Amino acid sequence: MKHPAEVLFAGEKPFPVLPAVDHYAGSEKLMRKALQLQQELGPIFDLTCDCEDGAHAGAEAEHAAMASEIILSADNHFGRVGARIHDITHPHWRKDLEILVGNAGRRLAFVTLPKVRTAADAAAQIDALRAVEQAHGLATQIPVHVLIETHGALREAWEIAALESVESLDFGLMDFVSGHHGAIPGSAMTSPGQFTHPLIVRAKAEIAAAALGNGVVPSHNVTTELKDVAFIRSDAERARREFGYLRMWSIHPNQIRPIVEAMRPDFSEVEAAVEILVNAQAVGWGPTQHHGKLHDRASYRYYWELLSRAKATGMAIGDEAERRFFR
Repeated sequence: MKHPAEVLFAGEKPFPVLPAVDHYAGSEKLMRKALQLQQELGPIFDLTCDCEDGAHAGAEAEHAAMASEIILSADNHFGRVGARIHDITHPHWRKDLEILVGNAGRRLAFVTLPKVRTAADAAAQIDALRAVEQAHGLATQIPVHVLIETHGALREAWEIAALESVESLDFGLMDFVSGHHGAIPGSAMTSPGQFTHPLIVRAKAEIAAAALGNGVVPSHNVTTELKDVAFIRSDAERARREFGYLRMWSIHPNQIRPIVEAMRPDFSEVEAAVEILVNAQAVGWGPTQHHGKLHDRASYRYYWELLSRAKATGMAIGDEAERRFFR
């Protein structure tokens, strides 16, 4: 029996299936704490070692080397640890790549590029990443996540999303608001303003559309609430339901579970997805009926991606689906 990935993506770019949370940590203590939590919860969130905001001025090389050790650590059970480097205007960004890729490239899940101003900025950093990979004999290309947090990046979001190896567009809300020089109030950095101010709504919608239109995952900005679980979950639900974001940043361990819960597909849809895909596989992926409705490869693709997202968020999908599709 053929696997859905063999049948449904023929001639197309497979849509990345990423954990629903991208968790940022800037210090060694917080990185190791996050890896411990990842071992407890499973690979339902990524860890990003922050070499931009996390590094002290003058200690950038030491910080990147420490992040490399975290990536190579035996505690990195699932291989889902990436790193954010410095932006293209910072003198250390190339050295970040050399240290991270040279030391830990084979286990580096992704590289995040902050504060790009144009698609040309992102392309230049990606080219440098490829050169470092080649210099160190890496056989595969490391995926790239790009932060959209400047006027220029938002204007060229579609071109950035179309660049080779980009798998996520991430919205940097706070830098984006700051870049408006007071024209957007500080209240737009938090809820409900971040979901209602017209300029923020425009930016979020454009980033999600550019990402999804290019087969890239849209990643939502952090919520500043650290303790109120219901508030955190509400922010994640609005990001998912109103703006189409499939992934969200976290900056505190308290945020991880409620974001994952909010990003999970509806359980009844997951049950239907299993039934539809099992039936489709049994007839060689030809048309089938489910509860009196016709399904074919177009709808199979939807349900396969939904089931993959359910799996990535730690939902129980049943033994048969596990055996057929994920083992």
